[in-house]
Order: sequence, then C-alpha cells, then structure tokens
Amino acid sequence: MTDKKSENQTEKTEAKENKGMTRREMLKLSAVAGTGIAVGATGLGTILNVVDQVDKALTPKEKAETGVPFYASNQAGIITAQQTYCYIASFDIQTESRQILQDLFVKWTKFADLTTSGGVLRDVDNDMLPPNDTGEADGLGISNFTVTLGYGPTFFEKDGKDRFGVKTKKPKYLEKIPHMAHDSLDEAYSDGDLCIQVCADDQQVAFHGIRNFIRLASGVAVVRWIEEGFLSAPKNETPRNLFGFKDGTANVDHDSNKGYKDVVWAEKDEPEWMRNGSYLGYRKIQMLIEIWDRSSLLDQEDTFGRKKASGAAYHKKHEHDKVDPSKLPADSHVRLAKDTKQQMHRRAYSYTNGIDKSTGTIDAGLLFICFTQNPAKQFLPMLSIMGKMDKLNEYTVPIGSAMFACQGGLAPGEIFGEKLL
Repeated sequence: MTDKKSENQTEKTEAKENKGMTRREMLKLSAVAGTGIAVGATGLGTILNVVDQVDKALTPKEKAETGVPFYASNQAGIITAQQTYCYIASFDIQTESRQILQDLFVKWTKFADLTTSGGVLRDVDNDMLPPNDTGEADGLGISNFTVTLGYGPTFFEKDGKDRFGVKTKKPKYLEKIPHMAHDSLDEAYSDGDLCIQVCADDQQVAFHGIRNFIRLASGVAVVRWIEEGFLSAPKNETPRNLFGFKDGTANVDHDSNKGYKDVVWAEKDEPEWMRNGSYLGYRKIQMLIEIWDRSSLLDQEDTFGRKKASGAAYHKKHEHDKVDPSKLPADSHVRLAKDTKQQMHRRAYSYTNGIDKSTGTIDAGLLFICFTQNPAKQFLPMLSIMGKMDKLNEYTVPIGSAMFACQGGLAPGEIFGEKLL
C-alpha cells in the first residue's frame, strides 16, 4: 500500500510539473501580487502557503475558476455551496481482491485531484492507445467541480461475507434503508457498494467527471444506477423544486461551524476513517406533476404548510421566520418535519427523464440527498412518519433509496479508502 501511495504522489507531482501551475494557483498568485507581496528569496513555496488568505478577494467568477479544494478535513460536496448540476452514481464491485480495489482508489484519487485543480490525465507517448482523458471538458474550466465518495452497507458485508476484511470498521449507523409506507422502490434505482457524487456549475464538466470515474472503474466495478440532477435559483435565494416550492429553507438553521458539527459531521466514537465524514441519505422521488398542476394553489400550500411565492410558513411573513408547527395543517410536509425536532443538511436536485412509458406522463421529480451525523435519529424516523402521514404522498412516489457512509477528507498524498483498507 505504501508503494502505491508513493507511486501516486510521484505521478501527481510529475503531472503538475508537466502542466505547470494550475489555474487555481495562478489566480491566487495574481491576487497576492495585487497586495504588493514580493517573491524574494523565500521563493514560490512560501507564497503558495499564504495565498489562501486572499481567497476572499477573488470575484465569484474567479472563485469558480480556482475551484473547491480537494484536500481538506472534510470531503467537498457535502456542505459546499450547491452547484447547478449533479451526477450521482452507485457502483457494484466486481472483484474480491483488496489490492485491485486499492488500485482503483488510486486511479480515482488521481483523477479527482487533477480535475478539481484544473489539470488533466496525461497521455502516454503512443497515439495508438486510447487517450487517458476523454477530453470533452477541455477548456471549460473547473466550474466548482467537486467529488464525494461514499461506501454502502454491502461494501463491508455481503451475503454474510466480509469481502475486504473491513467488516469491523463498518460505521455505527450504516444500514440498508428499511421499506417505508408508500414506497414503490425499484432495485434498479437503489443501494450499491459505492457511490460517487460529482457536482459542478457546468453540466459538461460534471458529466466529464462521472464519465471518467466510470471509465476508470472498468473491470473492477460496474454502474448499478446513475442519476442526473439540476437546480437553479436567483442569487442568495433558496432554489425551488419542480412543484415550485423552495427546497432547503431549513439549512440556514445549522449554517455555522457548531451547527455542522452537531448536525452533519460523524460522532467521535465512529471508526477512525469516518472522522470528519458524514452519512449520505438518498431517495429518488417521482413527482406526479400532471396531478399537481391541476391542484388549487390553496391545496398546494396546505400540502407544504408554506406560501408558494414567499416560502414563508403559515402565519409568518418571511421564508426564514421561525415556524410554529401548531399553525400548520396536521398532515403538511413542513409540520411533520418540524414535529420530529431533528435537523439534516439537504442537498437535493431536480431530475427529468422523458416520459414514463407505463403511464404516458412526464418522468420527473426530486433526487433527495441529505447528510446527517446520525441517520438512525435524524433521517429514518422522519421517513417513517412522512411515509404514513405526509399529504405530499398524494403527489409523489419514492422509487429509489440508498444510504452511504462518506469518509472524512483526504490529506495531500492520501488516497480514497486508505484509512479503511
């Protein structure tokens, strides 16, 4: 494993030298130059150690070009400001070899490192071989590209077998999500050994990412399911779902370091590899939009317990005013969620997928993605209550479901799964 780690670090160093400075480093250095700092005898290395201090001076466009750091205490794509496009894919591992799996993680880490910093995989000097990078995102920039890796329950144990010798390192709350009332789940949209979520503000950049993760996994892992999501919102406003209601309003309630520590990041007594990690809860929810579109505004607002235009809860004026559950319809979506007195970090995306051939209606809905510290407390009880009582059930059908444990962030030179395997 040490040799692989050293080899990977050498490859990354060579790749960086080959392409010169990344766009992230160049823009940061430009900002530093604007402050009047001289390079002098201390050299470039010292400058790069202080450039993070001037990140806030960059414009939003420049920040998108510098990207989201891949190496950090937490994985990106969890509390990162939501990008416009998302691809989330689940994989089934086809090998029983721990070494082959580690080799895959080396490849995935190398690709994630380069892509999030504006680099590309180098080609070998043989034009008779396929290129190492598919190339469709060349010149498009980083677009805040992020990668988030998660491990499913079957990564640790499948059919009673400890596949990779990691059964004892299974996180405390990682389990297959139980069947809930109103579920109409399809195995083709559910579960998996691994998941990768990639997000970006350019769809082609995001697709390039998930495409290459799939390509690099050839012969080791196959795609179980893949979904494409999108969202958009005016600046500093909560995005709306396909029902036209704001989605993610409650995220502001824990938008602080302490809030994320209490709501999102794994508990201290989790396995060491999960430190600074989180649990990803996933539900693919089909929306019956033709039925919804024939419903009155009053019925729509009663379903959520909020005003459609403003996002304010009933008997309140503004979206983020504190909700009084007793003032909301008893079976409304927000009332039931607030009654659980639990918080989660929502990071949902909308999806459309043509026509549902079985009904002739539009196949569209919500890719519900949330991150929690303890899904057994914060997520599963809420699903159970919603499945039984939520008025929204008249207009939605859950068709996919999964839970994954997302490891903590990586340090430079570390690869995915290193602390686990």
